Amino acid sequence: MGRRFIWFHYVIWFQVGEKIPSVELFEDNPGNKVNIADVAKGKRVVIFGVPGAFTPGCSKTHLPGYVSRADEIKAKNVAEIICVSVNDPFVMGAWGEANGAKGKVRMLADTCAAFTKAVDLDLDLAAVLGSVRSKRYAMLVDDGVVKAIEVEPDNTGLTCSIADTFVKNL
Repeated sequence: MGRRFIWFHYVIWFQVGEKIPSVELFEDNPGNKVNIADVAKGKRVVIFGVPGAFTPGCSKTHLPGYVSRADEIKAKNVAEIICVSVNDPFVMGAWGEANGAKGKVRMLADTCAAFTKAVDLDLDLAAVLGSVRSKRYAMLVDDGVVKAIEVEPDNTGLTCSIADTFVKNL
């Protein structure tokens, strides 16, 4: 009997040169809607996505790296650094406060994964985190157009999307 090979082809729909979608996220509370496309209009922003607030890799490495390097990143003509996670706005606000993100990294809640799904970076983590979540990624957006994007090869690792590595794309 011959060997069977199953090939998996992973394609990111959302790529360099694409415009980010016009999707409303939430900052601090459900009454404060923020359109991510409007935030990126006319300036350079870094957007990074994480699987979940207060989870170990996100809290120990991913968010703290962008907070600690915020001044360096912004010195490279980046107007804003934005963290997106499929969490509610209260959790994102508390997580940002716990990590000293205020004034350094905007914490945006993608409550129903609308942005995450629109950029095809959703990941079914229902068994572990209770719902669809975001793959771990970082992107540089200039006037609404993606100029660089790094998605972790295993979707959740901490290699190419962390601040220490992603800063080379700036």
